[in-house]
Amino acid sequence: MDYLKHDLTSLHQGLVNKDFSAEELVAQTYDVIAERDEKIGAFLALNKDQALAQAKELDQVGIAADQVLAGIPVGIKDNIVTRDLTTTAASKILENFNPIYNATVMDKLAAAKMITVGKLNMDEFAMGGSTETSAFKLTKNAWDQTKVPGGSSGGSAAAVASGQVIAALGSDTGGSIRQPAAYNGIVGMKPTYGRVSRYGLIAFASSLDQIGPLTRTVKDNALMLNAISGADQHDFTSSRRPVPDFTSGIDAGVKGMRIAVPKEYMGDGIAPEVKDAIKQAIKTYEELGAIVEEVSLPYSKYGVAVYYIIASSEASSNLQRFDGIRYGFRAQDVKNLEDVYVRSRSEGFGDEVKRRIMLGTFSLSAGTYDKFFKKAAQVRTLICRDFDRVFADYDLILAPTAPTVAYGIGEEIDDPVTMYMNDILTIPVNLAGLPGMSLPAGFANGLPIGMQLIAPQFAEQTIYQAGYAFEQATDFHKQVPTIGGQN
Repeated sequence: MDYLKHDLTSLHQGLVNKDFSAEELVAQTYDVIAERDEKIGAFLALNKDQALAQAKELDQVGIAADQVLAGIPVGIKDNIVTRDLTTTAASKILENFNPIYNATVMDKLAAAKMITVGKLNMDEFAMGGSTETSAFKLTKNAWDQTKVPGGSSGGSAAAVASGQVIAALGSDTGGSIRQPAAYNGIVGMKPTYGRVSRYGLIAFASSLDQIGPLTRTVKDNALMLNAISGADQHDFTSSRRPVPDFTSGIDAGVKGMRIAVPKEYMGDGIAPEVKDAIKQAIKTYEELGAIVEEVSLPYSKYGVAVYYIIASSEASSNLQRFDGIRYGFRAQDVKNLEDVYVRSRSEGFGDEVKRRIMLGTFSLSAGTYDKFFKKAAQVRTLICRDFDRVFADYDLILAPTAPTVAYGIGEEIDDPVTMYMNDILTIPVNLAGLPGMSLPAGFANGLPIGMQLIAPQFAEQTIYQAGYAFEQATDFHKQVPTIGGQN
């Protein structure tokens, strides 16, 4: 089974027609993982015995024509709590954490009868943009194993791009689905804040985090979002809005659609080859009948500063629970209670997590709260108003996903400021709670370039419609990496 030659619809048809069984599909998936993941390093834990047993049981019951995701193997980012499967958030402090409950999205995938094959590597506690801060292993880009896969959902993106699974779940706090999707040449959706339940997602920044799907095609992505969306009694920030069928009207085209291109997203710091790819994408949309015009989002330039104050402040609060007392790593040979706290957190957390906890704690402290956290919250409101003003006249915003293509492993990990600036194009979307999707829009030096589509809150259907139109008019999504070789 070669996932690089299939989509969810063709796999579903094969299962319904009994061209292959779910058990065969799962077994072959593990064969592919065994062959390819040695080079990619996407998986942290596998679920082989349970997955094969689920598939066998499903084959006995049979798969109905309307159960489009039934029997399909899926990979899960390792900060999504999964019952009876080690969930570490790629941190030493949770090295042996074996959850006794499921995240809501896991229950929703189970209801759709998808089969979890394993947990995927990430930056520790989702703090990073290259998956290099993982405590356990290094994940590599599917297109060039000397390059980073992006982050923090780098394992999820690399697993899909390398054909180890056809779909995966990630989480996006400041671009952590879209940026690795761009670096690996696949489709990654960060839904509207509240569209998908956060219950069971190990929290980084609660007002920014959102779970979303990574796939190779736009329609596959819409099918996955159908399965995981909806209100949840366990998460009071989840929206009560009815969930539409995101595949409905996906082929309606973009004729008459008004698309905005912010001049700030095409300025200094964006690599020339990325600009060229986006300009070509604009031409494609104009040929398809869309109206594309330049606009301004003046407060976006403050996005990175605002994000790292707000996200770090929320992280310093959320990560208090990892204290060596109730679960997770506990330092040995401690002398007293304070020693338990200090040494467990010092030994259990990596450098990037410690950096953000300290930044957040400083921003929330009595002497600096008004100067930093309060000011950041005020500027966040201005960023939201920028988007509201543009969406009063336009259906979508089009922009690059990342300023460059994937960079080399080890090149930027020691320069946190440069690493943080790589998220400059994705962060404002999270601050405003908007949906955003990255999809392939070209190549430079054998590496994929990502294009980002941004819509008003709860307008994911508009993004899918425009993304599908572009995908059908181009062949970037048909390009596949040569694993372990030169592209």
